[in-house]
Amino acid sequence: MAESKKKAVQPDARASAEAPAGWVPTAEAKQKATTFRWIAVALWVLAIAGEAVGIFWLLRQRVVTGKTGELVRNTDTGLLEPQGTTTFPQWAFISLLVLLVVIAALSITGSILWKKANRLDPARRSDTVRFFVQNQLGAIIAIIAFVPLIVMVFLNKDMSKGQKTTAGIVGIVLALLATYMGIDLKPASVEQYTADQSAVIQLLGHDEVSWVAGGSVYHVCDQVSDIQTGSAIETGTTAKAVEAGKTRLTLKLKSELEKCGLPVPENVAEITDALRQTQDGQTATLPAPVWGEGVTPPIDIKDAAPAAN
Repeated sequence: MAESKKKAVQPDARASAEAPAGWVPTAEAKQKATTFRWIAVALWVLAIAGEAVGIFWLLRQRVVTGKTGELVRNTDTGLLEPQGTTTFPQWAFISLLVLLVVIAALSITGSILWKKANRLDPARRSDTVRFFVQNQLGAIIAIIAFVPLIVMVFLNKDMSKGQKTTAGIVGIVLALLATYMGIDLKPASVEQYTADQSAVIQLLGHDEVSWVAGGSVYHVCDQVSDIQTGSAIETGTTAKAVEAGKTRLTLKLKSELEKCGLPVPENVAEITDALRQTQDGQTATLPAPVWGEGVTPPIDIKDAAPAAN
């Protein structure tokens, strides 16, 4: 730490030109996210279509057993109906179980792609309704694709008790699994990506980080041990890192800055805590770096004027 305090760094000439107003995805990331979303929607449409097939066709299948060929009058409705007992055919029961598995597979695959899209092109946490719907849409679709079908299974009068129990249990288990897979417990947000990017620019002087294939973290330079894996080391902006599947800045700021021979701010622990909170989905104010005596800040950024009342 003492060494980093003595080492003065000159402001990076690229910093002012590269410092953005806020984080935005790269064009490639946005295009990839759009593709993932269209595929996810198509899969979800197929899942709901499968549910409709189950409700309006499969569950209406029945066979009449017992005495046939005569009509009898139903004393409850006053209507004529074939004599005998109606049952749910075994082929339809097996088809129903297969259909439930297919609906789950379509729903879960769609949710995985949708969450990947949200990592590449997230919503703003400040836009509360959109943020919730966009990040939990997979769970909402899973509920829509399963609940009506499960209800109709239990209301079916032709299915035997054993068929209802088996189909009901399978449907509920798959519905819970698909819903869980659709939930995003730690969704990314524009605010989180902007906080990471702002920290990078203030600490390094420009928006440039390093990463390797695998993992979800990007680093402050290409010399840190975490990326000395033998894989090709990539360098680019934080937006390019997100495009490559890296969704957050490392929290090992102190050790990485020292390893890279860069000055370490005196309040590095506070900066790390603030980033940890934003990465966990909380609201936190990112502290400005406090540099030691003799250290020239990598970039000179003034505080914004207070908002007028």
